[in-house]
Amino acid sequence: MIQENKKVINAWCMYDWANSVYSLVITSAIFPAYYNAVTSKNGVTNVDFFGFSINNSVLLAYSLAFSFFFLSVILPVLSGIADYSGKKKSFLKVFMYIGSISCMGLFWFTGKNIEWGIICSVLASIGYAGGLVFYDAYLPEIAPKEKMDIISAKGYSMGYIGSVILMTANIVVIIFHKDLGFENVDLPTRLAFLCVGLWWMGFSQITFYNLPKSKTIETEGSLFSKGYQELRKVLKSLKVHKDIKTFLTSFFLYNMGVQTVMYLAATFAADELKMETNSLITTILIIQLVAIPGAYLFAKLSKRNGNKLSISIMLVIWIFICFAAYLVTNESQFYLLAFVVGLVMGGIQALSRATYSKLLPENTQDTASFFSFYDVAFYLSSALGTLSFGFVQQVTGSMRNSTIALAIYFIAGLVVLLRLKDNGKLKGYAS
Repeated sequence: MIQENKKVINAWCMYDWANSVYSLVITSAIFPAYYNAVTSKNGVTNVDFFGFSINNSVLLAYSLAFSFFFLSVILPVLSGIADYSGKKKSFLKVFMYIGSISCMGLFWFTGKNIEWGIICSVLASIGYAGGLVFYDAYLPEIAPKEKMDIISAKGYSMGYIGSVILMTANIVVIIFHKDLGFENVDLPTRLAFLCVGLWWMGFSQITFYNLPKSKTIETEGSLFSKGYQELRKVLKSLKVHKDIKTFLTSFFLYNMGVQTVMYLAATFAADELKMETNSLITTILIIQLVAIPGAYLFAKLSKRNGNKLSISIMLVIWIFICFAAYLVTNESQFYLLAFVVGLVMGGIQALSRATYSKLLPENTQDTASFFSFYDVAFYLSSALGTLSFGFVQQVTGSMRNSTIALAIYFIAGLVVLLRLKDNGKLKGYAS
């Protein structure tokens, strides 16, 4: 039985603190606004990318989709290698440095060098997403099963807190740039990207210093071929462990909705409600701050009533959110909706990770290989969710109709989740 080591647990959670600034500053808030500003001129949104003329938003969406697809191809193999070599921490370091250095590279993106900006954003996405596979795979190695829910929630909460701190500091510098001696808002904005990379790289050192070396699995032959063998092994195991297959299917469906809301909530508010930038930033901060108690709230609920019921309740709330978004007409209503989104945003992510960890077979050694499937489901569903959101908008001419499509994903995910047999692994545990 795994013994809880608070120092190791805190070090593991610190990586959430370190890397979550990427998802807030680069993915959700400051970079998208900056990118749109510097790549749009007099209403013209097309850019020249390696000789091809393409819409700026489409280019950014395609670049993210490319990074997700690339990761879904390479991570199952890399995770198998990491399992057998005992080098989860080494792979985590590699992806962290790729991501953090790429974020710092965005400091030199001015809009005129669009290729540089896209390459850096793609590499940052790969670094962030790739590192999460090996970070998540540590959870079953360091956490007792009865503490997985609360430890996973603690990690997400630390990530939300850290990202809000840096985000707030960046926003203050941007808003009061003239008082601080900057001629315009351009340099303070690009400094935010530099700060993200430094924050990510700096706080990760706490994780690397205290996190133990992962277990090595004895094997013969090349590690690269072993990665493919491990991939086939996990695929076969899904036929036996149908509970894992059922949960992954449900997760794939509802995550299409969750990640699309995260990526496009601000865009929806800007296009449908004509909200100003400051209001959008306020909305993002509301979601981040409420997500912290939300993660703990549903972790406590799962402790009493089990993970399946807790996730089911959140999916019902997500369905309500989608239909409410279709009807929302003003900023006040949207702020209230953002509050509810934040409440279930932290909970759904933390409990999904913990639930999958609990479902792994007893004494699982190849945790990275199993988690690679979880992350492949995560990134493929993210790409498909955002793609379908844009497709419905293009066909119907309204983002409101796209929210109904998201509701369908949540409903489908709930239906599949209800088929999951709770054999005791997902019951609440006493602390």
